[in-house]
Formats: sequence, C-alpha cells, structure tokens
Amino acid sequence: MTEFTVGDTDFLLAGRPVRLLSGALHYFRVHEGQWGHRLAMLRAMGLNCVETYVPWNLHEPRPGSFRDVPALGRFLDAAQGAGLRAIVRPGPYICAEWENGGLPHWLTGESGARVRTRDERFLGHVERWFVHLLREIVPRQFDRGGPVLMVQVENEYGSYGSDQVYLRRLADLLRGGGVRVPLFTSDGPEDHMLTGGSLPGVLATVNFGSHARVAFETLRRHRPTGPLMCAEFWCGWFDHWGAEHVVRDPGGASDVLREILECGASVNLYMAHGGTNFGGWAGANRGGGAPDDGSLHDGALHDGALHDGALHEGTPHDGTLEPDVTSYDYDAPIDEYGRPTEKFWRFRSLLAAYTDTPLPELPSAPASLGSPATVDLTGWASLSAVLDALGGPETEHPVPPAFEELDVDRGLVRYTVDVPGPRRPYPLTVRGLRDLATVYVDGQPAGVLTEDEPRLKDPVAGPARVDLWVESLGRVNYGPRAGETKGITGGVLHERQYLHGVRARALRLDAFDAGVERVPFGALPATPGTPGAPGAPGLYRGTVTVRGAGDACLELPGWTRGFAWINGFNLGRYWSVGPQRSLYVPGPVLREGANEVWLLEFGEVSREASGPLVLRGVDDTGEGFADPGVGC
Repeated sequence: MTEFTVGDTDFLLAGRPVRLLSGALHYFRVHEGQWGHRLAMLRAMGLNCVETYVPWNLHEPRPGSFRDVPALGRFLDAAQGAGLRAIVRPGPYICAEWENGGLPHWLTGESGARVRTRDERFLGHVERWFVHLLREIVPRQFDRGGPVLMVQVENEYGSYGSDQVYLRRLADLLRGGGVRVPLFTSDGPEDHMLTGGSLPGVLATVNFGSHARVAFETLRRHRPTGPLMCAEFWCGWFDHWGAEHVVRDPGGASDVLREILECGASVNLYMAHGGTNFGGWAGANRGGGAPDDGSLHDGALHDGALHDGALHEGTPHDGTLEPDVTSYDYDAPIDEYGRPTEKFWRFRSLLAAYTDTPLPELPSAPASLGSPATVDLTGWASLSAVLDALGGPETEHPVPPAFEELDVDRGLVRYTVDVPGPRRPYPLTVRGLRDLATVYVDGQPAGVLTEDEPRLKDPVAGPARVDLWVESLGRVNYGPRAGETKGITGGVLHERQYLHGVRARALRLDAFDAGVERVPFGALPATPGTPGAPGAPGLYRGTVTVRGAGDACLELPGWTRGFAWINGFNLGRYWSVGPQRSLYVPGPVLREGANEVWLLEFGEVSREASGPLVLRGVDDTGEGFADPGVGC
C-alpha cells in the first residue's frame, strides 16, 4: 500500500519527496452543486491538494443532535474525483472567521473558559463529536485508497493557550479513532505560539502572509528537522461590516508565494476560494480582526502585509466588536463567484514550474442569470407575528437570560421589562449588551442601542412597557473573548436601578428552515405610512420569476439590516452599512419560473434610498474580482 509520511526534510510519497501545493476551500461555504467546479479551478491553478476545516457547530446544533456530518465525506470524495488530495482540519476549534470559531453555542455557554483545555466535561463532548466526525475521515485516508493525507490537531492553539495535556489528549483521540496519516499543528511563527501550540512527535507548521524566510527560520529554531510548510499563506483578507473592503496587491502576494516555494516549502493558500457565509454563520472579531502587523491602510494590504500573526501592543483582540460580512471572498485567487482573478493567473504561472504535468484548462464558467428580474413583494408579517408563529415560548426570569440560556445560536431575542410607576423620566441603559437592540417603549420605536451606545437618547417615564429586540451579529471567532455569551449579559437599568422580572422569547434562524408557512402573512398595504406598510420591520414574502437560471446577486437598495432567503435557502445577512451591498445567489438555488423570496428586516427600509429588489446575473468575464462594496 502506498504511504504518505513525514521525512527529515520532505514529505514522502511511497518513499519519494513530494511537495504539497494546497488551497483552502471550505465545503460549508460553497453550495454542494458547485463543489465540482471550484475543485476543478484549484486543479487548474496548479494545486495538487485541497484543505478544509470542519465546523462542529454546523453539524451538532444541539447536544447529541447531528446534522449532515456526511457532507464532509461527500466533499472528500469530490476532491478525489477532481484529482486532488486532501488535508482535514477538524478542530474542535477552527477560527475560520466562522461563528464562535466552530464551537457550538451550547458548549461554550456551558463550559465557558474551560473550552480548549483538559477539562473532562469539555473533552467528553469532543470525544462524542469525534466518533461521528472520524467516520467520514478514517475510511478516506490515503493508505486506504482515499484522498486524506494529513489531519490537524486543534488550530493555532498557541495563539490562545498552553495546555499541552489537552493537545496530547486530542492527538490520542484522533489516533484512537483510527487516524493513521500524519498529524500536524499550525501556529504563527512566534516563540510563544510555537511552544504553546506544538506537540513533540507531531509535525509543526507555520501560518503567515509575508517574510517567509524569517518565518521558516523561526520554525527551524523550534524544529530542526521535518518538512517546511506554510499551512496558511494569507494571500488575502476578510471584511467587516461598516469598514472598508480589504484587498491585497496580486504582485505582492505572488512575490511571497515565490519566496515560499524558493525555500523548498509546501504551502496551503488561505484562501484559494473563500465562498460565502450562508445562513448567518459569519463570525466576529474584537478589535483585532485586521492583520496583526498593522499593515492595513486605506482598505488595502501593503506588500509585505500579514507579517507573522504576532499581536501588536494595544491590539489584544479585546476591543470593539467587528462582525464579519456575509461574503467570504477573502480577495482570494478564485473569487466568491468562482471566477479567476489576476491573482489566480499570477499564482498559476508560478505553480506551473512546480508540477510534473501541464496544468489542465479552466473548467467552463457556471451559468449566469440570463436577464435581470424584479422581486414582487406580496406579503408582510410583523416581527411579533413571526415570533408568535416560529419562536420559542415566552419565559420569565429575574434578570435577562443570555442567548445561550435560551438555546439560540443565530437569531434574536425579544426581552420585555416593565418600568414601574408612577415615576418621572429617567435614563434607560442596557448593561452588557451583545450586540444590538432595537427598543420600543409602549409599542413605539425608541432607538437602537449597541455596546458602545447602550443608553436611550430620551429618558423613559413609568409606568411603561419596554421591548428590546436583541440581535447577535456573530460570535467572536478568535482571541481571548472567543466563546463569549450573547444577548443582554448584564441587566436593564432605569437610572441606577435594575429592572427585574424580565420576559424573554427567542427566535432561532433555523426555525425558518421548515416553518414559514405558519406565519400569518397579510397583503402589503398600498398606502405608505399605514401599519404594516412596506418599510416596517418584519418578514416580507414575495416571488421573482427567472428566465435562464444561473448564478446571480440579490440587490437590496434601501433595506437596512436582516436576512434573505430564496426558495428556503438562507443567503445570509445584509446590512446597509456596507461594504457588501448585494448577496450572492448560487445558480443551483434558483429554478426556472417562479422563485419564493423572504426578507427578514430588523430595521426600517429607507424610502429615500429604496428601489426595486432585483436579481442580476454575475459578470462572467473572468477579468477580476467584483467588489462586494459595489455589488455584482
């Protein structure tokens, strides 16, 4: 049986040196109907391997309830069919700019700071998860005729902790579960990261965006032997809501890739193709989501950006919440829509010199929507009506319960509290708000609160009923505040007095997967300004008639903030703050003729900025990246 092993200086395939030219492509960020095309694009770029994380929270939304874990196996089979080998990074923590770093909300809510440690209760959940997960990996290992060459232990653990007992327990769980291919760790090329995150006897790799020789010299101080590998070459970066769109110069990225290859190292492009955070699964950062070398300037990464993943002083990933956008384009060589960019062509030219056979031609581009189509909105239901139809029961608590107590991963919670009276107007403040609250006093809009602005502009007199509709904008996926709770985590203050006796009712996003028919939709009133007229918060229902189904973008001019579905497929969050101004609609989601559209709007639609909701085809010229700050 042919073996893949780790030698003193090289990876060995059947005893002969081999270089891994890998690209990150996450099966959970690409519609399954498009896996084949995206994998073929990796091959056409000159790669021989694909890497993917595995998000635990996607597959175990509730303890012991598993959802489509075999998707990983189907993806690995598709990779092998495309002529690619595979690297699997199962976590349990993955970062990945993914909700909660891939850890289930119920787990971090229960375990708190004990996650990612030797804590037996935490490890018990990990062991149960690995039993299901490894059924998809073990039979597909390389020595069994499958594509899987390597499996990662944890993920960038040295950026978080130093529990070597925990890392060894994870490695033992993988080995005990049948993993026989090489294991590896990946960390920033810093002494504290490599000492905290690596394991004796397990291959150590490094992650960086520039200065490859310096990074590998640091790795060699810790590991004198073993193959050199950059497990994450950050050839682009991700975007935050309300910030500028981030790009990296193709020439500068190509220069760093050349340096990596000239060092004789293997490489994994992060990302080769980013895809999309469908379903509201985008994560968030805490004042440290930008490249840690301070290279962000005017929305662009300078050449030499992303030096080494080190934390600068004053950037402890503990500041203002920075939620990630729905697009995970990442300024990758293959853009969100599957098209080659200038970076793709530069990388392909470099990689061609390191392959034994001519590179394959590019696969045919996916079909694009034939002609623009306007969405016809026909029904509306208030947020309260939606909550009544799809939400959980209303429960009463002495203090506001966190989202985790109400079993909410993605969605919102309506907190209701009574201000006693009679009393004169006092300031109303929400302590520990995560992340955003739309407030109503006696049924009338009173303002929007955030972590940075937690006090209503106008004071509130009693008696009064206060409703706070609180949204999570994504759980932190990196740093010391990963796993923090959501919702109202402190309390509601009237002047300096806590208001007790809080009623709470939760609405999970996955309630829309198979329940929207229970919502009491009414016709949209024709006269603007009447209750329920177009523009009010709530769930909108409509149709769009498609001719020539294919990849498209949904444009939402004037809409404020919420989620969109087409034919029951959750496209993700939209938000008028930018930089993303449209949502990608994969071609397989659409069908010829009528398609159903839902929009869950949390704010007020701007009548001044609003226009028709339109589906437009994706430009398929292949000449570059369609800036999500502009749209398709």
